[in-house]
Amino acid sequence: MNGIRLSVPASATRDEVIQVKAMIQHDMESGYRRDQVGQRIPRNILKHFECFYGDQRVFHAELNPGVAANPFFSFFTRATDSAELLFRWTDQHGQTWTASRFLEVTDG
Repeated sequence: MNGIRLSVPASATRDEVIQVKAMIQHDMESGYRRDQVGQRIPRNILKHFECFYGDQRVFHAELNPGVAANPFFSFFTRATDSAELLFRWTDQHGQTWTASRFLEVTDG
């Protein structure tokens, strides 16, 4: 795993709808391709992605072998309270990668 990129605003006003973007570098090998000598390249995919805002899950995706390398997600959520956004990816073997950003919410 080479890297995670996140785009989360540092602050927002209460009840503002914010856009969140997350990308992880991962080959997402389907298990169907073959290498230069004809050997099957083993399957290696991410299976789950989820984002928690505080203690509430605000986004979740189930991935499959058809998903392209370096999966990118963009979604919206409403800024309700100052809290951490936790991003978690899990692969087919149960290994996880996490990243987080703090969102400061003001009353305008």
